[in-house]
Amino acid sequence: MSRTETILYTLILYKIVLLGIGYFSSKRTKDSADFFLGGKKLGPWVASISAVASASSAWTLLSLSGIAFSWGLSALWIFPGIMIGSIMNWFFMAPKLQQISVKNNAITVNDILVGSAGGFWRTAILVFASFIIVFSFSFHIASQFQGAGTTFASNFDMKATLAIMLGGTIILIYAILGGFWAVSITDTLQGMLMVATSIILPMTALFAVGGFPGLWESLQSIGDANYVSIWGSQTGIAKLGLPFGFMGVGLATLGQPHILTRFMAIRDKSSMRQAQIIAISWQTIVFGGMLLLGFCGKVLLVNVVDHESIFFMLTKTLMTPIVSGLIIASVLSAIMSTADSQLLVAASAIAHDLRHILKLDTLFKHQLLLLSRVVLVIVCCLAMILALYVPQDIYSRVLFAWSALGASFGPVLVIIVLGRVIKPSATFFAIFAGFSLTVFLSFMPNTPGDVLEKFLPFIIAFSIGWYGSRKKINI
Repeated sequence: MSRTETILYTLILYKIVLLGIGYFSSKRTKDSADFFLGGKKLGPWVASISAVASASSAWTLLSLSGIAFSWGLSALWIFPGIMIGSIMNWFFMAPKLQQISVKNNAITVNDILVGSAGGFWRTAILVFASFIIVFSFSFHIASQFQGAGTTFASNFDMKATLAIMLGGTIILIYAILGGFWAVSITDTLQGMLMVATSIILPMTALFAVGGFPGLWESLQSIGDANYVSIWGSQTGIAKLGLPFGFMGVGLATLGQPHILTRFMAIRDKSSMRQAQIIAISWQTIVFGGMLLLGFCGKVLLVNVVDHESIFFMLTKTLMTPIVSGLIIASVLSAIMSTADSQLLVAASAIAHDLRHILKLDTLFKHQLLLLSRVVLVIVCCLAMILALYVPQDIYSRVLFAWSALGASFGPVLVIIVLGRVIKPSATFFAIFAGFSLTVFLSFMPNTPGDVLEKFLPFIIAFSIGWYGSRKKINI
């Protein structure tokens, strides 16, 4: 059996397992509340690993290793930047959001954003927030489908167009079948595969370059002073752009709906405490492993044109066919664990959050469930079109969508978690300012580390929300 056939059969078996999970989960999905939040019964392992896996998209395995390969040691700033944001999310945001979700019977992040608001401002917040979610996730999901195209194109004689359509269809099938249960369980399986890959492949590559001493000596012998400098090519005050820029990426974690819904679905405080430890440990291994892989790739590979392909090049070079199949499956895991969660949140933004506005309150449970699945199909098709006809590198797409969501929702949610009540008008204008400023700055020339784009919208949105809030005694 050839290497390609071995990889293909491994992937087929993996896909059958995912579809089986989707079918099994469909038995537990009785209404739209189950479809979007799984009845708020997630245990620590499923909640934590599915949350971090959904946050760690194709860019974690493909782009992060590629960034380390091309940037050098300055890429290390990504690690503390993202980990600080994750720690804030799990230890500050998660417990409070879980409590608020239970107290207010909230199903989506938008339910928390609107609170008890009514009338014009409730409608305005829900419509605009839903637009932001669908708009941003369309770009984010498109980047995942593009990652699927890269995966298949790098390993099989298959056009990227067909690969994108195939990957998107598989994700769509099991998400439609089981909703939140299917997405959470498959994300957990995919997350375990990702963490195994982040140990096996980097450690194999490190052994091939002679361990850490051999890696350091080889990197120094490249003769590029910027590559082995923690500051890269930045000088003077511009050096601060690197650490602060990546801290901005971590800060945006506080406003990602596909992550926050996992917090809302955790069943109790005990599960929350266990989930916090599991999640941070997982991210430490995965992010650290991919950075190490990129540095090793700089030593082991030559004449690389597409730095986002080094993951596959090292897999082919260092691994046996069966292990290669599992590792390639881990990339598809990263893609699916993010795309499925985002598809579900985008569908909930319309089918659940806008049901009152669209006069759908009279629909029966099974009709709302059907509507949820139809919306999911529409969003998936939109993302496929973007992936096919609006080409862009994975990292750029993810970074834009990530920043837009973080600046739109993060500031308001932080204020709510701090125990303050925000006027509905202030909520709307904070969301509007965060999103519109991110879009505007994305067209401007980049500052070092994109600091302006990552911090200014968040700060202004937070200021608007805080000014329009008052302290509440209890939450």
